Amino acid sequence: MRLTLDAPVVDGIPFARAGRDDLRAEVAGLLAAGENDRARVLLLADADDWWTEPPPPPEQLARVPAARTLREAMELLGMGRVADYFAHRWSDPTHLAGLALLQAHWPGDRPVVDVACGVGAHLRELSRRGVGDLLGVDVVWAKLWLAQRFVCPAARYVCADLTAAPDLRVRTPAYVMCHDAFYFLRDKRAAAAAMHALAGDGGTVVVGHAHVADPHGEPLTPEGYAGVLRTGLLYDDDELTRSLLQSRPPRPSAPADLHASEAIALVAGDPLGPAPADLGEPLPPLTPNPLYRDGVRTWPSERYAAEYGPRSAYLPERWPDPVPPDAARRRLLVDLPEAW
Repeated sequence: MRLTLDAPVVDGIPFARAGRDDLRAEVAGLLAAGENDRARVLLLADADDWWTEPPPPPEQLARVPAARTLREAMELLGMGRVADYFAHRWSDPTHLAGLALLQAHWPGDRPVVDVACGVGAHLRELSRRGVGDLLGVDVVWAKLWLAQRFVCPAARYVCADLTAAPDLRVRTPAYVMCHDAFYFLRDKRAAAAAMHALAGDGGTVVVGHAHVADPHGEPLTPEGYAGVLRTGLLYDDDELTRSLLQSRPPRPSAPADLHASEAIALVAGDPLGPAPADLGEPLPPLTPNPLYRDGVRTWPSERYAAEYGPRSAYLPERWPDPVPPDAARRRLLVDLPEAW
């Protein structure tokens, strides 16, 4: 992918987010004056429209580049509850559901665009499995900075809105995915059209973990999601998680059968085929899941426990002795980023 963008670039990440004209101009001015560090601090302070916490003071944000780990950097960024999700992404049921989607609908040698990619957990999985043409897009520049520094440096990143993105020069047909974010997008019809346009003729559009009911987003019914994405291939999110844990293909469902689901997934366009390797087995080096403290499964927060605890029965309450042979598949052992 070659990216030609009329946008200021800090640390290799273009800032082309819509609705931030003043910020973009200020960053461009600082870069022109050689003030790269001050430009970075401004971008690290920018958040998405759903975030309600004030940014940390500039002097704290200025220390982010010196952070030695992902967790340290997220603490300096004041990411709060979001940091809990990103730090423990590797074993949560939502991430496993996303891996099951990749397992069943593998991009192969196609370019991959991850919309609302966060810190790049799925991009990292693709990169480690040999997919080389990767682009992460998100409206929060700080998340892309974390992805590039700590999680998946092999991908390219652009800070932009999906429905107002510049020409990303993506070779088609492409594989365009959006995990655990589509239900937050306010104009879902426009977002779906933009994803189909990025994928091109014969391309693939994948939406994972789209909430059917969530007070924090703007969810649709299963029929509503199917309509805007123009597809009849849907999955229950819990079914995806179970399928990865059980090493079997996921079973699709009709929209009418998914009204009781917490979240669903959809695949539009060319469904492609299964992955050549088993994504249920994480790649080494593996380490004990850091959710276990002194042998006891300890959720990082009450909010995390309420959201993921009921669907994480594959993680026993206490560390098993002896360790079972399926410890990696059940994410008792995880493949954390090197600088986790």
